[in-house]
Amino acid sequence: MEIMKKLKLKSCLVMLAGLLIWGGCAGPNPEIPSVAEVIDAKVTELYQTKSEEELAAITYEQAFQLFNEQELQVLSSKYWMFDVNVPVVVSVLRSVKQKVVPFWLEEQGFQKTAMKLKNEITGYEVWQKNFDAGHVGLGINGFENFGMHYLVSVGPQNPADELELSNFFPKHQYVGTMADGAFTYHDWTELVLEEVPEALQGQKLLTTIRGRGTESHFVGAFRATEHPSSAKPDQLLLSWSNDPATTMDIQWRTANSVQTGQVEYREKGGDEVKTVDATSFLMEDLMLMNDRYCHRFTAQLRNLKPGTTYEYRLATDAAWSPENAFTTQAKDDSFSFIWFGDTHFSKEWGKLLNVAFEKHPDAAFYSIVGDLVSDGLHRDQWDALWSYTDGIMSQRPMMSTLGNHDNRSGLGAWMYREMFSYPEEGPSGIIPEHTYAFQYKNTLFLMLDATSPVELQTEWIEQQLKNTTASWKIAMFHFPPYNWEEPYYDIQEAWVPVFDQYHVDLVFGGHIHYYMRSKPMKQGEVVSSYKDGTAYIISIGIPSRTRDIGEEPYAAVQKSRGQFYQYLKIDGDVLSYQAIDSEGQLADEFKLKK
Repeated sequence: MEIMKKLKLKSCLVMLAGLLIWGGCAGPNPEIPSVAEVIDAKVTELYQTKSEEELAAITYEQAFQLFNEQELQVLSSKYWMFDVNVPVVVSVLRSVKQKVVPFWLEEQGFQKTAMKLKNEITGYEVWQKNFDAGHVGLGINGFENFGMHYLVSVGPQNPADELELSNFFPKHQYVGTMADGAFTYHDWTELVLEEVPEALQGQKLLTTIRGRGTESHFVGAFRATEHPSSAKPDQLLLSWSNDPATTMDIQWRTANSVQTGQVEYREKGGDEVKTVDATSFLMEDLMLMNDRYCHRFTAQLRNLKPGTTYEYRLATDAAWSPENAFTTQAKDDSFSFIWFGDTHFSKEWGKLLNVAFEKHPDAAFYSIVGDLVSDGLHRDQWDALWSYTDGIMSQRPMMSTLGNHDNRSGLGAWMYREMFSYPEEGPSGIIPEHTYAFQYKNTLFLMLDATSPVELQTEWIEQQLKNTTASWKIAMFHFPPYNWEEPYYDIQEAWVPVFDQYHVDLVFGGHIHYYMRSKPMKQGEVVSSYKDGTAYIISIGIPSRTRDIGEEPYAAVQKSRGQFYQYLKIDGDVLSYQAIDSEGQLADEFKLKK
């Protein structure tokens, strides 16, 4: 019961992180520019006046000199704001690992005290200032992207006063209590305070997300993509947001100058050509020097014929793509697919993908169980990833799940979502397309977002399993419930009992960079047969270092180093599984029979 209470609290905090509006809108006075507006305008100005080499070499001192007095005032006081009803002491808790003290602290009159506290990652020093009742405005974390963002503690100057905080910016501010064990970052709720000074205990604690420092990131922030967009459509991706037998979604990219897009398609060898208009999304990566904006297009093809090959090409207002082809799901119960663990936009994964494609042309689709890239809001990483899939994902759908690196540091996974077109009928309270299900022939695939609150998805998972007519059931998500390094007890508590009740055959995960296949498991214990239990499998799609891995009494196969792809073939009531390494050698195999 105590575990479940903690899980519910954690979920509330994670959900709140998704509501936080970190600098995305103007402050209380619309006549005064927001931090976001000041930063955006400055970056735009720099692109007109600086070379890429100069931008990449900007130092902290140079970043500071870029701003005039009025702009610095905004950066000093409009970043984190709230009102207080009584005179207060505001404490800024700054990580001692941060090399440069935020420029505004001393300028605003904050004084460094002798007080200290910590978490398991860093120590914090305490800077304090008295404020009268009214408005409190604090500044940016700095011009570097430092992950351990400063925290704020607020207490009344008169202990007898009842303190109230209001009018927060960013909105939806969570207010906790200063105490040992208090969480501080919404995207890492397990990281808690230790050794809180007595003078601060019981004060109001304002929490944040680790990624918020990117709002004013200038030092080392500017990037370039090796694969900039152009008028020619590229990054062709197939996916399903509906029935694989009768639909196909097609995504692609162009330069932002291209305004419209269409798909022309026909049955292979046929004469009748149909056309579907695409929707477009203007994608911005502010710090991408050579390709800040691009357009991403999505076209949804409907009322297709099962088991039919279609030829298609993309038409924009500027260019045509080469012709490609895909095949819809047939009505039999035989198919194969390939899945990968973490890929992290690695060239080595790209090589492995192409090997798998050449060796298994029968694979109907591909899946990655999260961490497709290392920073989900860096479009240059996505550009690199898709450069490796050229000629593959234009023929085979990609059905993926979110990893923590795709949903980075509390900043959300909007770029991941705009890359794909997935079913939107997921659990209530979970962002659409983060968790979804699809059935391919006789197999149900549960594609779950383990980076979101797990118990919010449990009822939905049960409904999918309860109502399915599929013979085989496979779940994919990033965080593996059983592993040697950091078992995910919340998933064991919330999802595993449902997997047991409805006998999910296979559960695929990543995150921990090694390979492991469990013995058949049920209720957290090894059982005699996979007919009675579930196989939990972890894999890695990039080279992983050799390291000592702990004992796992439930493990049937363990491999501490690797780079693997997994090929599964289902033929009616028989499932054949193979894990193959980068040398083409068989690393693991087994069969299941219904």
